Amino acid sequence: MRILVVGAGATGGFFGGRLALASRDVTFLVRPRRAAALRERGLRIVGAGLRGPEQELRPRLVLPGEIDGPYDVVLLSVKAGALAPSLEDVAPAIGPGTVIIPFLNGMAHLAAIERRFGADAVLGGVVRVFGTLDDNGDVQVLDRISASVIADVVIGEPTGGSSARVERIGKEFSDAGFGVTVSPDILGVMWSKWVFISTLGALTTLMRGSVGEIVTAGGAWLGPALLTEAAAVAAAAGHPLPAATLDRVAAGLTRADSTDTASLYRDTAAGLPTEGDHILGDLTARARAFGVETPLLDLAALHLRVHELRLKPL
Repeated sequence: MRILVVGAGATGGFFGGRLALASRDVTFLVRPRRAAALRERGLRIVGAGLRGPEQELRPRLVLPGEIDGPYDVVLLSVKAGALAPSLEDVAPAIGPGTVIIPFLNGMAHLAAIERRFGADAVLGGVVRVFGTLDDNGDVQVLDRISASVIADVVIGEPTGGSSARVERIGKEFSDAGFGVTVSPDILGVMWSKWVFISTLGALTTLMRGSVGEIVTAGGAWLGPALLTEAAAVAAAAGHPLPAATLDRVAAGLTRADSTDTASLYRDTAAGLPTEGDHILGDLTARARAFGVETPLLDLAALHLRVHELRLKPL
C-alpha cells in the first residue's frame, strides 16, 4: 500500500515516521524548505513521551510538482490555512481508488475535500498525539496519551458503519507504534474532539492562561459554560456527546493544578496565525444556522478575528 503523507510537522512527522519505521511504503510531500531540513538532518522523533531512545529515519520525499502517480492512501496533515494549496499540490496523487484521510481539526475540511475529489475519496480521521516541532525541526513527543499508548488514530467512513477499505487501512496501520481504531461513527468522534478543542481553545485564548491559572483566578465556571455551548451545537447537529464524556471534560477544565493550554492560545501568544476561523468561526456559524445561542464562543471567535487582523500588513 503506497502511502503519501502531506506535511511533516508534529502530526504528519510522527504518524508518517512511525509507519515508515514499521516498513510501510511511505512518502512525504513537503515544501522545499522542510525538504532541505529533512535531507540534512533526517526525520527524528524524540522526547520524553517516547520512554526510550529517539527514532531517526531518512524519509522518502517529494516536492509539489514531483508526484509520479496515484497513491493508495493520502494522509493530509496540514493546518487549516494550508488546506486549499495542499489539495492542489496533492491532486496528481489522487486516482480512482485513492483514499484521503485528513488529520485536521473541526469539520469544514471534509466538505472542501469532497468538493475537490468527490465524497468517495475521503474518510474521517481523528488523531491524538502530544507533540510539537522543536527548534531543530525534530518531532518532540511531549507526553503519552495514556500510560500504555503513545498516540492513536481513529478512522472511519463518513456515512457510518464500516467497509472493506477502512478495515484494510486499519490493518495496514496496526503494529506501527501507535493505537488504531476503526469507528462505525467517525463523525461522532470528530464532533467530540471539536467540542473539546473549541472549549479549551476558547477558554485559554480568552483568559490568556492555562486552565489552572484561570481556575485559581476565580474562573472555574467559565470552562463548563463554554463546554455547554459547544456541546449544544454538536447535539443540534445530531451528534450529542455522552454525559460521561461531558463530565470528564468538565472535570479537566476545573482543575487548579492543570497546565493545559490550547494551540489556539499558544499561537495567539506567539503572535502567529491561528486556526480560529476553522475551529471557532465554523462552529459558531453552525450554531447560528441551528438557532443555538453561543455568546461565549462568539466572543472567543471575535477575539481571534481581531488577532488575525493585527497580523495583516497595513
